Amino acid sequence: MKLPRRKFLRLAAGAAALPAVSRIARAQAYPSRPVRWILSAPPGGALDIVARLMGQWLSERLGQPFVIENRTGGGGNIATEAVVRAPPDGYTILMVTMVHAVNATLYDRLNFNFIRDIAPVAPISREPNVMVVNPSVPTKTVSEFIAYAKANPGKINMASSGNGTSPHMGGELFKAMTGVDVVHVPYRGGAPALTDLIGRQVQVMFAFISSSIEYIRAGKLRALAVTTTTRSPALPDVPVVGDFVPGYEASSWIGLGVPKNTPTEIVDKLNMEINAGIADPKIRARLADLGSTVFPGSPADFGKHIADETEKWGKVIRAANLKPD
Repeated sequence: MKLPRRKFLRLAAGAAALPAVSRIARAQAYPSRPVRWILSAPPGGALDIVARLMGQWLSERLGQPFVIENRTGGGGNIATEAVVRAPPDGYTILMVTMVHAVNATLYDRLNFNFIRDIAPVAPISREPNVMVVNPSVPTKTVSEFIAYAKANPGKINMASSGNGTSPHMGGELFKAMTGVDVVHVPYRGGAPALTDLIGRQVQVMFAFISSSIEYIRAGKLRALAVTTTTRSPALPDVPVVGDFVPGYEASSWIGLGVPKNTPTEIVDKLNMEINAGIADPKIRARLADLGSTVFPGSPADFGKHIADETEKWGKVIRAANLKPD
């Protein structure tokens, strides 16, 4: 049967509109079942706390549980690959951190390309690291530490929570920009590293504020400077490293990602709710308690941040010839 041209065009236009209508309906219905939020950190740490804080917010706003899954190991790559291989339907999401930008260069062979395979959704928060020394170290400023380290090359041990972690990379950037020769001592986590720093087995660490601030307040560690370009509200009397090493900046950051090809409408819905969450005074206050500041932005903003961080830390890794554990 031959259709009149006008009727044919009307039917064709209706058929073309169906995918768009379907996408909108899918986004409006999302989520209709529990969402898995995968992160590479163990329970109880700062990353886990933020995930549970924001997961509760999303659950209350969207009416479905956001179930936190802690998948540790492999330098964060096990958790990442689980999300990369998941269906792109918004029901498996990833906590994205600085480690993902680092691993892109640190590991020679990965079963995924992070920037290609994970779609950015939203940044959540930033946390400065803090350069801390054992009080037995005879330095009270960054300038004094640089002079002390140069007078004692290879004799100062720098702790970190593991190769490629934020404390490690902050220290490597400091070494590259100042020319000091300190020995990196990686630990399996921040807690044992801080324990040995307090016990004088190591002398310096670019530690997370959230895990070290109570030791600083108790006088068990001395804070020399924070690693961001502005002072931290959690340590308002502590200067920034950049005051002594112009151009220095390093910070931990957290955001949300999903498998590539996740519908844009779902990405935008999650982004809107994350930004609403970090604008909430109670969540902002809880993040501040952890030493963090909110980090609002669009998916494009977060994508650019990830790309910039990947390039920045790639240069540091290649220059220092760093390798994973």
